[in-house]
Amino acid sequence: MIKAIVIVIPILIALDIYVFKGLFPFMDVENLALKKGMKIGYWVISAIVILSMIVLIIYFSAIRKEHPIFWVVFASIFSVIFIPKLVFAGFHLIDDLFNLITWSANKIFSDGTDWGRRNFITKIGLGVSAVLMGAFAYGVTKGKYAFRVMSDVVPSKRLPDAFDGFKIVQLSDAHLGSFINNYGPIEKMVQMVNDLNPDLIVFTGDMVNEHAQEAEGWEHVFKELKSKYGKYSIFGNHDYAHYGPWNAEEQADSVARLKEVHRKMGFRLLLDERESVQVGEAQIDIVGVHNWGKGFGEIGDLDKALAGSDASIFKVLLSHDPTHFEHKVMGKAPVDLTLSGHTHGMQMGLEIPALGIKWSPVSMRYKRWGGLYQEGDQFIHVNRGMGVLGFPGRVGMPPEVSFIELKKA
Repeated sequence: MIKAIVIVIPILIALDIYVFKGLFPFMDVENLALKKGMKIGYWVISAIVILSMIVLIIYFSAIRKEHPIFWVVFASIFSVIFIPKLVFAGFHLIDDLFNLITWSANKIFSDGTDWGRRNFITKIGLGVSAVLMGAFAYGVTKGKYAFRVMSDVVPSKRLPDAFDGFKIVQLSDAHLGSFINNYGPIEKMVQMVNDLNPDLIVFTGDMVNEHAQEAEGWEHVFKELKSKYGKYSIFGNHDYAHYGPWNAEEQADSVARLKEVHRKMGFRLLLDERESVQVGEAQIDIVGVHNWGKGFGEIGDLDKALAGSDASIFKVLLSHDPTHFEHKVMGKAPVDLTLSGHTHGMQMGLEIPALGIKWSPVSMRYKRWGGLYQEGDQFIHVNRGMGVLGFPGRVGMPPEVSFIELKKA
């Protein structure tokens, strides 16, 4: 704790001083009251953020458990302020380096050239930072609730005729602890799903951040999700209580309680299991596994889930982490469609389908991070998530309801 304060706080203070230096010329206005107000306002806001950071570091465990709203508010304000500051500092540093080089050249050569200070890059940085601040402010207030429906079609020769046009809605990564019992946005999302009139609803893991208690009280909301042929779910890496200050007994209790929450929500929780969905005389298999993710716990047992299955039957696999598809499914297992989540699209990015633009920083970690991908006759769809974790907002990466239609090829 002391080490964190000694390391983090001086860095934040140094950043504030450097950013203030870069902003100082822009505060040189004729109105003395405005000029003074901008300077005082800058340091008051900075002081509040730094003091809040100190309190958060000292009382982190208690705040996280007993006052989660403080954490969400602080994380939101910190993100809106810190990231634009960091970007502005980067632009200003380029100007400072340029000015240092030209000043040095002037001292060495003394050729009479006017090497006056330039701040063109700093001005660009100010504009970029202002846009980022607005985007992040929107992301932590409105963007994280701006649910959108993303539609994809999965064609397959192996699909039974009776399932041609079968509609699946996929939800993932609710992270209900981040909503702090703010039911309104999720209730609107539930209505959005029901308006799609799905044949099947699946939830592909991470109902909570740390513990089952975050999901208790949400049963009545998710119970209202309606589909013709049932609701299926799995666990994600956050659903085993491995990320909080919980001992083995508390982890086991959380898992048991979360299983009961899924049941009360109306989900059939599949943990290395398989069930069939029938339309008339035809059927497809829904396969669900424990979390299996490279670097996030390789728990799921796909062989166990597929044991005794008929390879000729079309199969939909629910597996939280898309790396499972790459390592255990692609070209190796008789699975036609894998539905995953986990990546969140990093909750920020840029997607303009009409222009073929699809990018998120998470693409540097995951090859398949959002949307539908095809490898031979196999498909994987990665849901970008409905909740938030860490950064309490979404910028250019709205929460998602995936609408997937199966088509006979």
